[in-house]
Amino acid sequence: MSNFEQKLTEMLRPAVEMADMELLGIEYISAGNHSVLRLYIDHENGVNVDNCAEVSRQVSAILDVEDPISTEYNLEVSSPGVDRPLFEKAHYEEVVGETVDVKLGMPLNGRRKFKGILEAIESDNLIVEVDGESYELPIANVAKANLIAKF
Repeated sequence: MSNFEQKLTEMLRPAVEMADMELLGIEYISAGNHSVLRLYIDHENGVNVDNCAEVSRQVSAILDVEDPISTEYNLEVSSPGVDRPLFEKAHYEEVVGETVDVKLGMPLNGRRKFKGILEAIESDNLIVEVDGESYELPIANVAKANLIAKF
């Protein structure tokens, strides 16, 4: 998560919690007039359209006042879905033993993409087994990570 996304998370988390939801994380995709600010929310009883609409109203009010994004953007509020995004160390801890898809910001051993079993978390590193080989991936270098759903 970028510093900007971290600042947005800190700014918007209280509004999401006031709607009785959990803010899993934020993605900001900068694309000029087509930029997107995406919030992933969750609740122990699931997320429905009304939950997303309520969080959108709460968050929009804060964004209008604070104005942290100077360009045009679309606000999207979403449930995590089946390919649940992973943002924080606690999210990784919940899915040890599951298949994850990790994209690094900076390459490790010439590669950025790692899809395999999350074996463990040691210190601030993910241990991911890909095709029989274990890789130690610094959480600080993770650009994006998702849980791969089982069907």
